[in-house]
Amino acid sequence: MSKFQMYGTFLACHCVNIVLASLQTISMNYMEIGNQTAMSKFILLGFSEDMDWQPLLFGLFLSMYLVTVFGNLLIILAVTSDSHLHTPMYFFLSNLSFTDICFTSTTLPKMLVNIQMQNKAITYEGCLTQMYFFMIFAGLDDLLLTVMAYDRFVAICHPLHYTVIMSPRLCGLLLLLSWLICLTYSLVQSLMVLRVSFCQETEIPHFFCEHAQILKLACSDTLVNDIVLYFVTGLLGVIPLIGILFSYSRIISSIMGISSAGRKYKVFSTCGSHLSVVSLFYGAGLGVYLTFGTAHPSRKGTIASVMYTVIAPMLNPLIYSLRNRDMKGALRRLFTRGIYSQ
Repeated sequence: MSKFQMYGTFLACHCVNIVLASLQTISMNYMEIGNQTAMSKFILLGFSEDMDWQPLLFGLFLSMYLVTVFGNLLIILAVTSDSHLHTPMYFFLSNLSFTDICFTSTTLPKMLVNIQMQNKAITYEGCLTQMYFFMIFAGLDDLLLTVMAYDRFVAICHPLHYTVIMSPRLCGLLLLLSWLICLTYSLVQSLMVLRVSFCQETEIPHFFCEHAQILKLACSDTLVNDIVLYFVTGLLGVIPLIGILFSYSRIISSIMGISSAGRKYKVFSTCGSHLSVVSLFYGAGLGVYLTFGTAHPSRKGTIASVMYTVIAPMLNPLIYSLRNRDMKGALRRLFTRGIYSQ
C-alpha cells in the first residue's frame, strides 16, 4: 500500500467520524427545536408537473446517475490499482471522483423515488439532511479543484521541488483541511436553518432542497441567515477561484517561456483535463447563481442547476479518461486484468 493510500484511508476514517458527530449534533437540535415549528414537509416541484414527461425524466436521470457512479468508480479503481498513478495529482483526482459520487447521490436518488412514486413530498428532517450533505460535497468539489490547480502549478513551475513540496503528508493535510472547512460550514448553516420558523406545507421550485430556496419559504426573519449564507458562500466561491486563476496565470507564464512548441503542448496537456473540469464547474455554477439571484426563479433556473449537480460530475471521468494518456493506460490495464481473470 502506497503512502497516498495510507493517508487516504486514515483521513477517510477521521472524516466519517466527523460526519457522524455532526449528524448527532443536528439530530439533537432537531429534538430541541422540533416543537417550535409547524413545518412537517416540503414539496419539491421538480422539472415538470406534466405526468406524460415523468417516465422520460426518470429514464434520463437514472441513466445519468448510473453513468456518473460507474464512471467515477472506474477512476477510483484505476488510481488505487495502478502503481503508476500513486501520485498527488491522481490522489486528488480519486477523491474528486468519490466526492462527485456522493454529490449526485444526495439529490438524484430522492428525485428518482419521487418520480417513481408520484409523490413530490420530502420531510422537514429529510430536507435539512439533504441540504447538509449537498453543501458538504459541493464545497469539497470546489476546494479539491483548487488544490488540484495548486498541484499543477507546483508540478509545472517548480518541477525539481515537486516531490518535496507535494509530499504525502501535505496532500493529506490539504484534503483534511478541505473536509474540515466544508463540514464546519455545512454544520453552521444547517444549525442556523433549524432556528428558522416555517409555515405549513410549502413548495420549493427545485428538484432538491437548495439552501437559498428554503430560506425564501421562512415565516420568520432570515436576515442573519442570508448574510452568513452569501458571505461564506462568496468566500468559498471567490477565494478558490482566485487561487485557481493565480495558479493558471503562473502556469501559462511558465509555458510561454518554453521555446519548443512540442514541449509547450506536452506541458500544457498535463493540466488540460483539469482546466476543462474547472471551466465546466464554475461556468455552470455562475449560470445558476445569476438565475437564482432573481426574486422569482423560473424553471429555467432549475434546469440550469442540472449542469453543475448532474452534468459536471458525469462528464468529469469522461474528460479525464479521454484527455489523459496515463489514465487511459491505467483503464486499459484494469480492463485487461478483469478479462484475463475471468
